[in-house]
Amino acid sequence: MNQPTPILVSSAASIPSFPSARPEDLDTDPAWLDDADSLILRKYPRMHSFLVVRRGQLIYEKYYNGYHIASLNDLRSATKSFMSVLIGIALARGEMQDLDSPVWGLVSKYAPSRPDPLWDTITLRHLLTMTSGLYWETGSKLGEKFIHRFHKSRSLARFILRLPVQEEMLGTFQYRSTDSHMLSVLLTEMTGYSAFSYAQSHLFEHLGIYHAGWSASAEGHTMGHIGLSLTSRDMAKFGQMCLNGGIWEGKRVVPEEWLQQSFIPRSEPYFGYGSYGYQWWNGTEDGVHFTYAHGHGGQQIILIPSLEATVVFTADSTVSRWRNPRQLLRNYVIPAMRT
Repeated sequence: MNQPTPILVSSAASIPSFPSARPEDLDTDPAWLDDADSLILRKYPRMHSFLVVRRGQLIYEKYYNGYHIASLNDLRSATKSFMSVLIGIALARGEMQDLDSPVWGLVSKYAPSRPDPLWDTITLRHLLTMTSGLYWETGSKLGEKFIHRFHKSRSLARFILRLPVQEEMLGTFQYRSTDSHMLSVLLTEMTGYSAFSYAQSHLFEHLGIYHAGWSASAEGHTMGHIGLSLTSRDMAKFGQMCLNGGIWEGKRVVPEEWLQQSFIPRSEPYFGYGSYGYQWWNGTEDGVHFTYAHGHGGQQIILIPSLEATVVFTADSTVSRWRNPRQLLRNYVIPAMRT
């Protein structure tokens, strides 16, 4: 690794700027959004923020429970969508191998003495789509049975390389955080930089993100499946850039083709979460299609192309039970934009 893995970067100017407008100026009825805010206050006691961006303008912004514009939010598994974008950037820069080439040669140094022989068939595409076939157990609400054991391991990479490959599951979607973390390991092996350092240079700097945190494993790899912390406005910036085909303030940040490929549903619908692409979920509410990054507790960055909108929800990530904010999207945000 060419440089130490940073855990936190910050700036005196920690309040991100964002162009704003009134909802009614962008064909959005503010009464619906105010109703959503009222419901959050009554029924979502763990909510931290609710933002709506339309046509590149921030039209609604609310904070709760002491959170504010400069507060960092723990994105949990919404981190995975950022990893997807970093992989796309690295591919465009010629720093990553082909999606269908086996990854074994890059990670075999972390493997046990007798690895599963099917490990050398796993490709970058398998990891991006969570179709690696690695032995794992996931519940209907994305609860992962072995996740605490995984996090307590002295080496996350070695833990993953010790997992057997289920031949019958290779190529079939199963939600597993190990695949996402391996993306971070591979990014570092190919570029020499941690995912956080790489993001600072090739993503965050272009978006004007200067106040962020990202956890690292004991062996120095940025966590690929969780660990990123951003302000709500910076989450909205990322979402708006992706919605705009990879362009932010007139400059290309991410290849448009990569984002298009990332958003394609590549799995069967999963327990109300939708279908999975390259570390992004896809869903539909009342005939309106959207793509979204999702994290435990209700961390969501929702891209709605047909409405030219990005919606951000953040909430307490330390809870075991929580209310999915998706019903707010269906019952209030989408109707507000259909008036």
